[in-house]
Amino acid sequence: MSPRDGRSSPRTVSPRTRSARPGSPRTLRARAAGLAPRTLRARLIAGLLVLLVVTCAAVGFATTAALRHFLVDRLDQQLAESGGRYAASLEHTGQGAGPDTRAQTPGTLGVRLLGGRVTAAGVVDGDADDTDGPDDQDDRITFTPAQQRVLAALPVGGPAGALDLGRVQGHYRVRAVAGRDGDVLVSGLPLRPAEDTVRRLETLELMVFAIAVVAAGAAGALWVRWSLRPLRRVVGMAERVSAMPLASGEVLLAERVPDDDPRTEVGRVGAALNRMLGHVGDALSRRHAVEARLRAFAADASHELRTPVAAVRGHAELALRHPGDVPAPVRHSLERIDAEALRMGAIVEDLLLLARLDAGRPLAEEEVDLTRIALNAVADARAAGPDHRWRLALPEEPVLLRGDEHRLSQVAANLLANARTHTPPGTEVRLQLERVGGQVELSVTDDGPGIAPELLDRVFERFVRGDRARSRATGSTGLGLAIVRAVVQAHGGRVDAASRPGRTVFTVRLP
Repeated sequence: MSPRDGRSSPRTVSPRTRSARPGSPRTLRARAAGLAPRTLRARLIAGLLVLLVVTCAAVGFATTAALRHFLVDRLDQQLAESGGRYAASLEHTGQGAGPDTRAQTPGTLGVRLLGGRVTAAGVVDGDADDTDGPDDQDDRITFTPAQQRVLAALPVGGPAGALDLGRVQGHYRVRAVAGRDGDVLVSGLPLRPAEDTVRRLETLELMVFAIAVVAAGAAGALWVRWSLRPLRRVVGMAERVSAMPLASGEVLLAERVPDDDPRTEVGRVGAALNRMLGHVGDALSRRHAVEARLRAFAADASHELRTPVAAVRGHAELALRHPGDVPAPVRHSLERIDAEALRMGAIVEDLLLLARLDAGRPLAEEEVDLTRIALNAVADARAAGPDHRWRLALPEEPVLLRGDEHRLSQVAANLLANARTHTPPGTEVRLQLERVGGQVELSVTDDGPGIAPELLDRVFERFVRGDRARSRATGSTGLGLAIVRAVVQAHGGRVDAASRPGRTVFTVRLP
């Protein structure tokens, strides 16, 4: 109802709403698309059956039409040969001569017309010995005005025509000839025997064609299934290749399509796939070799850098402990050397850890209390970032699992350090630990500004930083989250990140 005048407003229906009605063309097309076969084998079999049904229908229609035409021509020929004998016997019925039904086909029609009106008519019944006169009601017949008009319109001496005598007598072929007294004599033969013959043929054809379609469908299904075996082998090979871990590690693409005959369509597809798999295998081998060299270089370089970095730091600390007077600029330089050496040592240790994890070095496997790790990590984070608000949510029972305690502690510490480094003072950071099904979830949530969408997908990559223009005083190397992911994956788990302005969540799931 309208709030102003109380009258009901007309209901408007959008074009989309109208097109979504049950009987709309769009709905019918959607239903047809849902019922259509989807697999190639089903489409081939369906196409074969459709073609066979169309062919059988065309053959059946042609044969029945030809038979019907042939039988009608036979009736017309019989009418022409009979010369209207039965109708002529009706011409002088008033002079004591009854209609001659001898040697007449049962159902033969005879009609005498005078001045366009029916004066006598009869039909030969099924008894060949019947010689009753026209007064016998068995062979008398009456016509409707429409039927009389059809009879009167027949061309005298012309071709035969069709006459419908109703449900009892059925259809007739009738032909008119001139009588001796200026009248018109019409003879007719029933079409019922011809129609019965055509119907029997149609029934026989339906049975034969149904059996043929069923047999052809079964045989066609077997033939199509046998013919598509090479394609199924191609699909099986593609599925096996798609299940391989191609993203990392050494991959041996030994799978090949056995059907590579260039004379067939599937063979050409198989040959092309084999060439493609060869190229992909070469590319993966080269990539793995490059990655192996890079990992070896990172491990060797990190290992070799540990000693000189430690030496530089040791000399800086020794110089700072000199008992004599050290100028202020020199002391500041020595302090910066010590700080940068400490930072470089942390980077070297992180790179060495990542290189070891990439190489698949086994981690320690012992019973670890994640509850204690979470407590210690939050306590250390509170001491390192007193300007943040730290929250901790733990279950009532301790959370235990098997893993490397030192590396899992590093995961929690890195996540909290990442939240502290990239959020302003006063931000609330919450670490929560809980059991979810058969997994353990450790999540770190903050209400800071969030992560830029273009960086969210790459946040766990190495040397990715949220603020490239920030000062190096924060000590961030861009390796903390990469270490988190590597350690979690080494434990058989996964880590995810979700962010929007005012809420960022890092979730670690461990088995």
